[in-house]
Order: sequence, then C-alpha cells, then structure tokens
Amino acid sequence: MLTNTAESVNTYRYLSFLGSRWRFIAASCAIALILALGVTLTRPKLYTATCRILIEPPAGTDIRSALGVSPIYLESLKTYEHFAASDSLFLRALDRFQLRRRFPGHAVESLKAGILKVGMVRDTKILEIKVTLPDPPTAQALAQYLGEETVKLSRSVDQEADQDLAQAIEKQEADAQARLDRSEAAWTRTIAQQPVERLQQDVQSGADLQSSLQRQLLRAEADASEGQAGEAAASRMRADTLRKQLAQVERDLTAKEELLARRLAERDRVAAERTASQEAFSTVETRLSQVRSDRGYRSERLKIVDPGIVPEQPSSPNIPLRLLAALLLGLVVPVVYLTLELSYRTQRAHAAVGQASRPVQSLRATGTGDD
Repeated sequence: MLTNTAESVNTYRYLSFLGSRWRFIAASCAIALILALGVTLTRPKLYTATCRILIEPPAGTDIRSALGVSPIYLESLKTYEHFAASDSLFLRALDRFQLRRRFPGHAVESLKAGILKVGMVRDTKILEIKVTLPDPPTAQALAQYLGEETVKLSRSVDQEADQDLAQAIEKQEADAQARLDRSEAAWTRTIAQQPVERLQQDVQSGADLQSSLQRQLLRAEADASEGQAGEAAASRMRADTLRKQLAQVERDLTAKEELLARRLAERDRVAAERTASQEAFSTVETRLSQVRSDRGYRSERLKIVDPGIVPEQPSSPNIPLRLLAALLLGLVVPVVYLTLELSYRTQRAHAAVGQASRPVQSLRATGTGDD
C-alpha cells in the first residue's frame, strides 16, 4: 500500500513538473517544426515515375498451372530485376538523357542508388521500374526507356538461346544427313555389286535340277535291280553317271545357297542401317522444325502494361511526414531533458536531507554518552 502511494506521488510529481515546463516543451516543438519546415522547403522537389512490366508465362503453358503460380516460380522471376537494374543499361540511359551533365561529380553507383529502384510487386508477376528525378518528364521518359530496353534485352537473350539451340540441332541434322547419305550409298552399292535376284533363280533352277536327277537316279537304280543282265548293266552305268551329276549339282547348289545367304544377310544389315538413319534424320528434322516454330515462345514474355505518366505530385520531400517526425523529436528531446533534470534534483534533495540529518544524529549520540 505504501509502495503504490509512493508511486502515485512520484507520477503526480513527474507530471506536475512536466506541466510546469509546458512552455519549454511547446517552444521545443515549435522550433523543431520551424527548422524542419525550413529545411524541407529548401530541398529540391523530386518526382518518381513508375513503369510496370508484366511477365507472362511461356506460350503453350497450361492455363491451370499458370493460375496456380508457385512461390518458387515467383521467386525465379526476380531474375528479370537484374535485367532492368544492369549497370550497362543504366550507363546507356545516363548518356541518352545527359544526366551526367546534370549531376556532375557524382559516381555512377551513387546516381543509380539515388535514381533507380527496381523490384517485383509482392505475389505478382509485375516488375516495377521506379525513377526519381527533379524533372518529371525526364523521370517518366527514363523509366519508360529502361522498361523498353529491359523487354528488348530479355528478347535478345531468348533469341540467343533459341539460336544456340537451333545451331546445335542443325549440327545434329547435318550429322544425321551424312549418316543417311552413307547408308543410302551403301544400300545402292550393295544392290549393284551383290544382286540376289539372278542368284535366287539359279538356286531355284538348281533345286529343280536336283529333284529331277534324284527321280532319274531312283528310276535307274530300280531298272538296274529289276531288269535283265544287259539292261541292268546299262542302268547301273546310267545310275553312276546320274550320281556324279547329282553330286556336282548339290555342290553347286550348296555354294550358291551359301552365297545367297551371305548376300541376303548383308542386304538386311545395310537395310537396317538405312532405316535407322532415315528414322534418326526424320526425328532430328522434326525437332528442328519444332524449335524453329517455337522460337521466342519457350521462355517468359515481357510486356509493358503501364509506361507510366509524368508525375505531378512530388514524392520527396514529404512535408507532412517530416513535420510529424520533427514534432515527435521536438517533444521527446525536452521530455528526456526534463526527466533527467527532475532525477538530478531529486538526488540532490535526498543528499541534502541526508547531510542535514547527520549532525542531529551526532548530537543525540553525544548527549547519550554524557548521560
């Protein structure tokens, strides 16, 4: 209870002390406002122009997946911030609008930090390019120029990537065409040098002759076993002759069949290589046609949706904000000062009371000793 009463007394005393010094606090606030207003009015006015670029997904993207854009995809779009904020592009812009003459003695880095601000709008596919300058038309023209050059730079990068991909596939097409030409030449050479049609006819004729000789040999052997002595002897001689002819025909037929088998196997191998080369060439040609038709549509497409307007309201200095800050500063500083002053006075008062009580205590102690 005593503690709460003491705190209430201290709070009341503190507020009363501040209230008694209200003129000092008011003067401090007034001085801060006057100084802030004077400094603000002497500062040059700056105008901020904004150019907005829409980053559209690649052509052919599923509309359902485009609607449900993931945070990772949105994070990847920040790559285009580097296109708009590139040092080389900003340097070209400085030369184009002759800003180096307007701001002599300033480094490019400091000019860029004070003039340009690039960033993605949160949870959107909008890239904002903000330019702050004392001249509103120049600010809008510079922001639009940076936006247009950013779109051109993105397209040039995409075109270079498409061109590199097309050149790589064109090289594959040339290699596939060379393999196809070699396989076609091998097929033509095989057809010309190793014909099979005449050989197939010879094999068929040899097989027919073999069958005829076998029938004649069976008939001769039958006559030799069933006929009379003279006829049997003639039949045996004829059978021997037929055996020799049959053996020669079988050897010739076997040689021709082996040659035909080798030629057919070689023809099948060359035909398989030719078919594989044709399919490979067709696949590469189809892919090259697809790449050429999709050129410029495989990556995000940048489009200026808002080139911005010439700003009429200055973005800096912000007079209300600066006056509010000055008012708070003019209020806080005297309050802190008065708080310290009150604390110092309280400590001095306590010290004075302590020093005054010490002689009384000494007299009491002396009186007690005399008694």
